Amino acid sequence: MATDNKPPLIWLVIGDKGGDNAQVTMVSNALGLPVVTKTVLPKPRYVLGKPFFRPSLHHLDLQRSDPLEGPWPDLILTIGRRPAMAALWIQKQSQQTSKIVLLGRPKRFRKRFSLIITPCQYQVPDDPQLLRLKLPLFSVDKEAITAEGAAWQARLEQLPRPITALMVGGKTDPFRFDADTARELMASIRAATANGSLYISTSRRTAPAVTDIIRQQLPDNGRLFCWGDDNKDNPYRALLSQADNFVVTGDSISMMVEVALMNQPLAIYRLPHQRGILARLKLAATGYGPLAIIVKPLFRLLQSLGLVGYTRDLTNIHRYLYEQQLAVPFGEDWLESGGHTENNALAPISQRIRQLLDE
Repeated sequence: MATDNKPPLIWLVIGDKGGDNAQVTMVSNALGLPVVTKTVLPKPRYVLGKPFFRPSLHHLDLQRSDPLEGPWPDLILTIGRRPAMAALWIQKQSQQTSKIVLLGRPKRFRKRFSLIITPCQYQVPDDPQLLRLKLPLFSVDKEAITAEGAAWQARLEQLPRPITALMVGGKTDPFRFDADTARELMASIRAATANGSLYISTSRRTAPAVTDIIRQQLPDNGRLFCWGDDNKDNPYRALLSQADNFVVTGDSISMMVEVALMNQPLAIYRLPHQRGILARLKLAATGYGPLAIIVKPLFRLLQSLGLVGYTRDLTNIHRYLYEQQLAVPFGEDWLESGGHTENNALAPISQRIRQLLDE
């Protein structure tokens, strides 16, 4: 695609989600080629609302987004529903010459992506276009974590050891995380951390009802940071450096992987499944429960027709972390430390992208 005198034109088409953007940037940096970043921002109703997935710009706030105009790129790196829709629109304007590399899972139009890079939680069928990752792409800024740990050292060293950090996420399919779940969590964590200190940190996705239960049932040896109280004084990074043990609720991919990448003792708190017939059907489509023998094949047929998206099973990440001795289920003894130091998927990703550019 590139010539001796003209390097390939590569666009990074990203959106308003910092975590997604960071993953695309990691791939771009590893590739080591010049890129042009195109930030596309959704209209207010599509910040949380999901637009129907098709090649289009109708969901974007074009006045706040970067202009999308020729010359069209040779290659597009993108991630997420809203930027991927824009990438497909760009490909259409290029008369299908722009190749798209998608991080994550395709919603529809799977064959229009030249390469799909998907972590293990997504149940996408094997395909020559698919590069399956064992863990999601996350970069841990160890220098920043060490600096935050040093800044907090005077406060944290006053707490009796061991310090157990409980990182709390929020409801996400297929898990339920309501007030009852929060009560069960607090009863379990109080019993497990009777000695030493407990430091709890909630996140952006933690529901107010869950935060209220945690606050009400915080033990005498516990401290609590609630997301939104004073994010300039967030202890999360300091705890990654200074805490002795970690418990992460099983919904939070980023927190589980970050603790593992820091080689810290990690226990995963498995959340209960959501209730109701719709939740049971979603779970069966993923392969769990007595309905799976009927629902899963039907769901695969609908996926092949492009009528539904690909399912997600977060317990695949749990299982991988257990198999690699990077984590244990909550209730078992913490491992002294993990053995995972780097997310080494970037080399094969770069190799596959360079192959695309040479075709």
